[in-house]
Amino acid sequence: MNQNNHLVIMAGGIGSRFWPMSTPERPKQFIDVLGCGRTLLQLTVDRFAGVCAPENVWVVTSARYADLVHEQLPEIPVSHILQEPCRRNTAPCIAYVSWRIKAENPQANIVVSPSDHIVLSVPEFQRVITSALSFTAETDSIVTLGMQPTRPETGYGYIQADMSVASPRNKEIYRVDTFHEKPALELAEKYIRRKNFFWNSGIFLFRVSTIVNALRIYSPEIAEIFEPLLPIYGTPEEQEVIDREFPRCPSISIDYAVMEKAEEIFVFPASFGWSDLGTWGSLHEQSAKDANGNVCIGQRIDLYESQDCIIHTTQERRVVVQGLDGFIVAEKDNTLLICRRSEEQRIRQFTEE
Repeated sequence: MNQNNHLVIMAGGIGSRFWPMSTPERPKQFIDVLGCGRTLLQLTVDRFAGVCAPENVWVVTSARYADLVHEQLPEIPVSHILQEPCRRNTAPCIAYVSWRIKAENPQANIVVSPSDHIVLSVPEFQRVITSALSFTAETDSIVTLGMQPTRPETGYGYIQADMSVASPRNKEIYRVDTFHEKPALELAEKYIRRKNFFWNSGIFLFRVSTIVNALRIYSPEIAEIFEPLLPIYGTPEEQEVIDREFPRCPSISIDYAVMEKAEEIFVFPASFGWSDLGTWGSLHEQSAKDANGNVCIGQRIDLYESQDCIIHTTQERRVVVQGLDGFIVAEKDNTLLICRRSEEQRIRQFTEE
């Protein structure tokens, strides 16, 4: 394990798409979506075991979730749980934690990961991350992981790579040509036929000096906020100053702020059973199924004459389902959801009103 390796987890989202399990008080990254006894946040840290030491793990979250992070990750330093006073998208989030890490370790080599994804093949994930970290440690490059697409997905952004020649330093890494927004179905079908388009995983790797310099050049309005604060990082005054200065940041993603402008941007195409778990439908797709295509997460579930359903009832009640085709059944405390998988988005809109 390289002691300069640092892991940054972005965990400030209000992800309520797994309603009724997830709520604004406890978003999806803080719940046991898979029914395995570990939350998505905990699973994120688990898969970096042996890559980054616990004392080099950082979590950027909102003030309302800081206690939840500490409760679920007691092994990481409390001072590494950074609290955003407001939501400003991923560029200010990454800028804040990068300058904070720079104050502690100017030689740091960083991997940034969302907190609410799943990975089915952890050994392959660790191999890819370790290889990419070796690449960024030796170069002034930013690397993003591109997922090999398995379907014409319209819910992900895409990365177009120049596959004509690999990097001399790592034959699995290629230059990025362009980033593409979430496409319509017809365009997504064209992307996957071309073989050089990959899903944008939102996982980034870079040396701290690389990302700080990139922000100075391509997003100076953000750099000008965090650069002068180097003397206060790690002091008792840090939170008060961040609460005052952070809201001045524009709300902009790291893709727009840096990735689409910088020169040394690379992609590592990979396949390790990745999903961003944005919906109950995506959980159904990634989970093990019975002979009838059903996914059951819970201990006391009996299904009869049902197919292509996902049943998530991890509390102690017995659940018996008969005659459903393509449904979601999910329970949490005093709320029960029963809806067609195809209607999940419309139902979510109802619950948010």
